[in-house]
Amino acid sequence: MLTSHFPLPFAGHRLHIVDFDASSFHEHDLLWLPHHNRLRSAGRKRKAEHLAGRIAAVHALREVGVRAVPGIGDKRQPLWPDGLFGSISHCATTALAVISRQRIGIDIEKIMSQHTATELAPSIIDSDERQIIQASSLPFPLALTLAFSAKESVYKAFSDRVTIPGFNSAKVTSLTATHISLHLLPAFAATMAERTVRTEWFQRGNSVITLVSAITRFPHDRSAPASILSAIPR
Repeated sequence: MLTSHFPLPFAGHRLHIVDFDASSFHEHDLLWLPHHNRLRSAGRKRKAEHLAGRIAAVHALREVGVRAVPGIGDKRQPLWPDGLFGSISHCATTALAVISRQRIGIDIEKIMSQHTATELAPSIIDSDERQIIQASSLPFPLALTLAFSAKESVYKAFSDRVTIPGFNSAKVTSLTATHISLHLLPAFAATMAERTVRTEWFQRGNSVITLVSAITRFPHDRSAPASILSAIPR
């Protein structure tokens, strides 16, 4: 499969972005993955997205001198080496990954159309959140996409510790041109209730990317002290 990779510094981390051409995907490309047998029943599009995401993850792990391909957990989450946390996301023809020594979540989403935003808004935000994002200087479809993506990023950072929360378990409390803050409710996780999480964001073409890190640690997290990782040459 044809891919192009480039690293992008953002919010104290280095994102690894992989643009890919799904039409160039061949089944034998998956043989590069140790867990390729688990993708046997997936559709062609899903296989291409998964492969691109793992390519991005491999680049991210090389930053810290680790040469490995993250496997797949019981909840289909990426399995990272001990002492490291990571996150993978993909949208359309772009995949990205990030690695850290603290919990981290990343998400990429295509900006909704006005029609889609109007239709989906009630399932993503409540009336208080709507007032907050409408008070921002951002177009409503962009603001709603950011609310959706930020909630996804927070969940990804803790997907191994929480059950799948609803969108009403985290509420938007502020939205600016660089970040969106969320207030976590008990429905997200009892151990994180009443915490406010700051999620950084930027726009790339017709998509938005959100990132959350360094929220808190759960008991028994096997993470090293929080630090900004030093990038090493590819």
